[in-house]
Amino acid sequence: MVQLAKFKGTAIFTGQELLPGNRVLVLSDKGIVQDIVPESEAGDNVREVNGILCPGFINTHCHLELSHMAGLIAQGTGLPAFLTSVMEKRGQQDPEAQSIAMANAEMAMWQSGITAVGDICNGTASLQQKKESTLYYHSFVECMGFVPSFAQNRYEYSTGVLEQFREAGLPCSIVPHAPYSVSPELFALLSATPENTPVSIHNQESEAENTLYRDKTGDFLRFYQHFGMDATAFQPTGTNSLPAWLPWFKQLPLILVHNTFTQESDIQFTKDNALQAYWCLCPQANLYIENRLPDIPLLRSQGCTITLGTDSLASNHQLSIWEEIKTIRKHFPAIPLTEILQWATLNGAMALGIADLYGSFEKGKRPGVVVIDDIDSKRII
Repeated sequence: MVQLAKFKGTAIFTGQELLPGNRVLVLSDKGIVQDIVPESEAGDNVREVNGILCPGFINTHCHLELSHMAGLIAQGTGLPAFLTSVMEKRGQQDPEAQSIAMANAEMAMWQSGITAVGDICNGTASLQQKKESTLYYHSFVECMGFVPSFAQNRYEYSTGVLEQFREAGLPCSIVPHAPYSVSPELFALLSATPENTPVSIHNQESEAENTLYRDKTGDFLRFYQHFGMDATAFQPTGTNSLPAWLPWFKQLPLILVHNTFTQESDIQFTKDNALQAYWCLCPQANLYIENRLPDIPLLRSQGCTITLGTDSLASNHQLSIWEEIKTIRKHFPAIPLTEILQWATLNGAMALGIADLYGSFEKGKRPGVVVIDDIDSKRII
C-alpha cells in the first residue's frame, strides 16, 4: 500500500495558479503528486505548514563551477571589467577547494527549494558532483572563441567536454557563451551540432555588447586588447547584437540569459525568427555587475516567456531563486506574485524540457515541495 504525505499551507501555488488554504496537497512516499483535494476530503495525518506550498524552483542559469569565487570580484564594475577579473582569478584555487565550494553551493540550492538547474560549465570540474547529485542538472557546455581561426579547435575542445557529460548519462548541450566571445565561424559550428537542445546564451548583459555590434566601439575592444585577442576580423552589423547571431539558432528552443539591455526591437526580432525563446532573468547578478535591472515591464508587455536564474557566486551573494523573486518584487511591486512564481517553476521546467516531471503540482510529477513566506523559502520534500 502506498504511504501518503499530506500538506496544508496558507495557500497552494500549483505552478500556474494560487489555490486557497483549505486545499491539501497529497503526495506518495516518493514525492509523486497524487492529488490536490479539499481539506474536508483529506482525512487524517495532514501536516500544516506556515506559508505557501510551491513546486520546487527551477534555476535556469547557474555557474556551479565558479562557486569558489564567492566574494572575490568587486561589485559595480560593469561586465567587461567583471569578466576580466573572473578570467584572471578563476584558476587561483585548487581543485579540492573548488569541489568543496560546489558541494556547499549545491546543498544551499537544495535546501532553499531549487529542484533543477540549467548549469553552465567550461570543463568537467562539476561532472562528479552532478553524477552524485539529488538535483536535476542540464549542463550547458559553454564554447567561446572570438578569433575565427581558432573556431575549429575551440569547438573540438568543447565537444570533447560534452561527450564526457553524455558518457556519464547527464543531460547536456553545447552552447555559445555570448555574442562578444563567439565568432561567426564558431556560431556556425555550434548551430550545426545534431541533437543539441536547448541552447542557452548570455544575451545583452552589457550595453558594450550592443555598441560592439552597432559600430565596433566600446569597452570590449579594450577587453580584447587586454587579453591579446585579435579583433580585426570582427565586422559590425549596424544592429544590436541579438539580430546578428539569432538566425543561426532559429529552429531550436533558446534560453536568452540576462537581457539587461534588450530593447523592444530585439524582442520583436526574436518573435519573428525564433522557434521558442525563454527570457531568463538573474536580477541580483545584474545589480551586482551593472547596477541595473532588465526592463521587465517591457518583457511582460511583449508577452515574453520569462524564467529565473541565479548566475554564480562570483556575481551573487547566494544561489536562491526566492531571493531573486524578492528582488523583483522590491523593484516591481505591481507584478503579481503568482506570475513570478510561474517564472520560477513551470516556465523554467519548460525551458529545460523537463515539464513532464517538474515545475507544477500535476498528478504523476515529482517536482519537490517548497514552503515560502515573506522572508524565506525552505524545502520540505
